[in-house]
Amino acid sequence: MLLEEDLQNDLTFTFIYNFIMGMLIIEQLKEKETPPYDLLNMADPSDEAIKDYLKRGTCYIASTENEAIGVYVLLQTRPFTIELVNVAIAEEYRGLGYGKKLVAHAIEEARIRGFHVMEVGTGNASIKQLGLYQKAGFVINSIDYDFFRKHYQEPIWEDGIECRHMIRLTMDLNVY
Repeated sequence: MLLEEDLQNDLTFTFIYNFIMGMLIIEQLKEKETPPYDLLNMADPSDEAIKDYLKRGTCYIASTENEAIGVYVLLQTRPFTIELVNVAIAEEYRGLGYGKKLVAHAIEEARIRGFHVMEVGTGNASIKQLGLYQKAGFVINSIDYDFFRKHYQEPIWEDGIECRHMIRLTMDLNVY
């Protein structure tokens, strides 16, 4: 199995994985390329957390017509386990199936890299995201109570609901 740091340093692995569906192209962020912080901040308001994800993980950018419209990061957490973090789609492109395509791409990337388990966490108020992940094959396996109150200085609100708890989901990559 390739380790995350090997993947980032191995230029032969920086192939462009063109996932073309409706002219959506998903590519690994290049080493010297500036990450799309505007998109990353949509999924996580903490610049400190984002910098940590980017340092330890691999970032993917979804674009259409040379415009970045989505992002996600894959982060190895344990041997054979990878976490999908910071999934975001620009507001004007939401509801068009791009989030589903990003998640499908992330699952395929994890399989290609030899991972057996994929995890994802989302807020209790993230109703659409919970549906998206479960439709993709993830199952809820735990709740990290008061996660957002413990780790973020300001309350996070989505659709009038306070985001207090982290809902953790997992997928066995050998099954789906």
